[in-house]
Amino acid sequence: WICLLRLGFSKRLHFAIPLMNNDTSMTQIAAHFSRSSFQLARSVAVIGTAVLGLWSAQAQAAEVSVAVAANFTAPMKKIAAEFEKDTGHKAELSFGATGKFYAQINNGAPFGILLAADDTTPEKIAKEGKGVADSRFTYAIGTLVLWSPKAGYVDDKGEVLKTGDYKHIAIANPKLAPYGTAAMEVLSKLGLTAQVQPKAVWGENIAQTYQFAATSNAQLGFVALSQVLENGKLREGSAWQVPGNMHEPIRQDAIILNSAKDNEAAKALMKYLREPKAHEIIKSYGYSF
Repeated sequence: WICLLRLGFSKRLHFAIPLMNNDTSMTQIAAHFSRSSFQLARSVAVIGTAVLGLWSAQAQAAEVSVAVAANFTAPMKKIAAEFEKDTGHKAELSFGATGKFYAQINNGAPFGILLAADDTTPEKIAKEGKGVADSRFTYAIGTLVLWSPKAGYVDDKGEVLKTGDYKHIAIANPKLAPYGTAAMEVLSKLGLTAQVQPKAVWGENIAQTYQFAATSNAQLGFVALSQVLENGKLREGSAWQVPGNMHEPIRQDAIILNSAKDNEAAKALMKYLREPKAHEIIKSYGYSF
């Protein structure tokens, strides 16, 4: 099997060269190279497919700007993170009062989706032709609570509103925030509007309203349950969960705005908000459907 070749050098070089003495050897070598070529081609194909898939996913990933009602801040942050992991799409979030968002949308703000704190604003947007009417749906129903950071201060029937020695109560501006509207409906139903209203400090949205109470600038505050709930339990302080029949339901609707009617991330996010994974997050913050 070994041939010794003398070359024009001072040393001898030895090469292991299989002798091709019969057809069987040639067939074996051909088969060997054929198998090697096939394996190499298959490896290249697998790598190519993986790279192509990654490139395709990146190419198809999109982004959408979302205006989110302040009360929905905590759950939406979690949902957006899961949404990006699961779909590759990204949701850029802005938080604030629904009334202010409506004004900004009218002035051309480049939002793609509105997650409102009510159902009337998305309905109005649809009627005015600024949003995709058939994309509108209720993504959550909010719960109003009377809350204090002080343990034991708020009783479970809200009697503190009548008998408490509080100097200030935080309420969201009812002209801008649906939770403020609901709070005023509760006071009216209790016959306490005249007694309580002079003590009110008005937040421009429910986030600022919560801050007034949390920092003791107000001893009480009408806030969203989602702001004081963690893992299904009151995070701190004391609260009265206002019965739903004391105010109009706080139906929170979503709508795709015209600027995002062809945006794949917008369509995917609206679908994601209806899915079990998002629903579990939403329910954990005290919302219903």
